[in-house]
Amino acid sequence: MSLRSELPRGGGPSAGELRAGSAAAPPPVPVKIIVSGGFGVGKTTAIGALSDIEPLTTEAAMTTAAIGVDDPGQRYGKTTTTVAFDFGRVTISSSIVLFMFGTPGQDRFGFMWPDLLDGALGGLVLVDTSRIDDCFVALDYFEKVGLPFVVAVNQFEGRHNLGLEQVRRAVNVDGDVPVVAVDARDHESMKQLVLTLLDVLLRRAQAARA
Repeated sequence: MSLRSELPRGGGPSAGELRAGSAAAPPPVPVKIIVSGGFGVGKTTAIGALSDIEPLTTEAAMTTAAIGVDDPGQRYGKTTTTVAFDFGRVTISSSIVLFMFGTPGQDRFGFMWPDLLDGALGGLVLVDTSRIDDCFVALDYFEKVGLPFVVAVNQFEGRHNLGLEQVRRAVNVDGDVPVVAVDARDHESMKQLVLTLLDVLLRRAQAARA
């Protein structure tokens, strides 16, 4: 059935009615966030789990040239790596649409970070508790530029994962920075993580207006 046949008899809404409807329903506010963390921590997986659209990824096969440069660890079984950034989009509500940009995990792509963070309102720092040191680059950079963030401890199946308080002490973040558990593969888990970040941003905005 064509769209034209769906319209009511008489030609459908007038131009004035269409303008009034547009005024009553403003477009959603775009919110840009950064998904960061160490190499192989699950950034691409996290964005893919949450995105409403097929995420844009720049995954490339790891080659022998990466030996000694990109070290995912012996237990990962990781065969690809992000060579630029990942992108996804999710509609939070009728008034907010979220754009997610994932940073590459390797230090040699650090030159991209200023451009990726331009216009971002907040960040998610994914942590693998077996390689906590890998998250310090993202934590230090976010703190340096004043970007609000949430520490997300990715719960890898089949591994011993440290408790959240242990992670908080290890990363030494301020007390008002949430440290939460997340399954980067799970849509609902990632949704709750993003809502936690949006709550942080809302509280910051309210404090700034007070």
